Amino acid sequence: MSEKSQGKVLQEELTHKWDNIWEVMEATEEEKVFEFAEGYKEFLNRGKTERESALEIVRIARENGYISLEEIIEKGTKIEPGMKIYAVNKEKAVVMFVIGKECLTKGMNIIGSHIDAPRIDLKPNPLYEDGELALLKTHYYGGIKKYQWVSMPLALHGVVIKSNGEKVNIVIGEDENDPVFFITDLLPHLAKDQVAKKLGEGITGEGLNIIIGSIPYRDKELNEKIKLNVLKLLNEKYGIKEEDFTTAELEVVPAGKARDVGIDRGLIAAHGHDDRVCAYASLKAILEIDTPQKTAVALFVDKEEVGSYGNTGMHSMFFENVVSELIELTTESYSELKTKRALANSRVLSADVCAAFDPNYPEVLDKRNAPFIGKGVTLVKYTGVRGKAGCNDANAEYISEIRRIFNENNVVWQIGELGKVDQGGGGTIAFILANYGMEVVDCGVPVLSMHAPYELVSKSDVYMTYKGYKAFFNA
Repeated sequence: MSEKSQGKVLQEELTHKWDNIWEVMEATEEEKVFEFAEGYKEFLNRGKTERESALEIVRIARENGYISLEEIIEKGTKIEPGMKIYAVNKEKAVVMFVIGKECLTKGMNIIGSHIDAPRIDLKPNPLYEDGELALLKTHYYGGIKKYQWVSMPLALHGVVIKSNGEKVNIVIGEDENDPVFFITDLLPHLAKDQVAKKLGEGITGEGLNIIIGSIPYRDKELNEKIKLNVLKLLNEKYGIKEEDFTTAELEVVPAGKARDVGIDRGLIAAHGHDDRVCAYASLKAILEIDTPQKTAVALFVDKEEVGSYGNTGMHSMFFENVVSELIELTTESYSELKTKRALANSRVLSADVCAAFDPNYPEVLDKRNAPFIGKGVTLVKYTGVRGKAGCNDANAEYISEIRRIFNENNVVWQIGELGKVDQGGGGTIAFILANYGMEVVDCGVPVLSMHAPYELVSKSDVYMTYKGYKAFFNA
């Protein structure tokens, strides 16, 4: 074999190429990738709404020895390093802690994700009858392409609060014997005017009306007999009446389970990868943390897709309040200053997905700076929109620290941004946590078809994200 030329040696020393995980991974680790993916698919199937995801996270946490903060306060339990604690916010957000050896005021290693996803919600007065059909009025949640939600089987998830205060959980459309729901579209023969419109105007928000029934109640003297028959069936099964819709929280999502994609089964198609893929990776990572130097925190919040507002979003005081409670329990005396120190001294991975390079749409991405499917967990220095507006722009020192952690732990990673400079942009919870003075960088799984009813991720990226998060918790 001939010796390498001086130029070749220099090129190998000075240039960098992002690896494809499948090419550099050991065969034994490849088995772990596929095993990890099966657990993730089950998590997705069990949690298709933020409520269901929070419930599943709590179930898994308790199975792994986590104790609720409420129990600790009530019993006066002394908190020791290695203790595993969780807290829940309004059944829609969860935070998990593994108490570290250092005082909380020295800061925490936090991974923050969100468990809400783009979907369609029912309006407060949804049920009506028209054209010999019973339908439901809706209002979409988050950034969706409305035309993607028509002509596909849909499922109904949520809770209804009855007049007597009883809470009824509803899931219709997920069992293979369940009926599903449907939003119609125009046949091509009559769609001349529709197809002449801009893509985003072909289906309107007010046009996302869901078919829920078609058989009338047998009584010739009544009006709206199909609507009445739907109410009758709902009352027989769930004991609810039409007025109960006004106090309900019902969400419409694609029906069906997460599925493998490709003859090699390397990808997963599912609803809600954004951002439950990062949530699951951080959940699995923190479950494997014992007694870290710094307290490890996995934070799962709601409302990110609509700006992180509301009492379950990242803008709420929930996380700060829980940290204050822990300061009270772990120090000799509580002070607001101690809480501020704990937050300001913390490091964060804002665990959110990023847009992967799509060969079908290369014109919107800078190929030299786009993350790729199969090339690992992705650091995103900044998001925002044109001119980085509204972004958290992580500093060089912190990104270098994360790079070191990943490299030392054999984590395959890449770096990218969200599209071409003037093409668009987005946001995460990063800037909200940065307001406390924390070091924050976005770090998550690259996704294809983001915000579509079904999104696509690589099993290898999911696994490598988990591996990266675990290394961060232990750093």
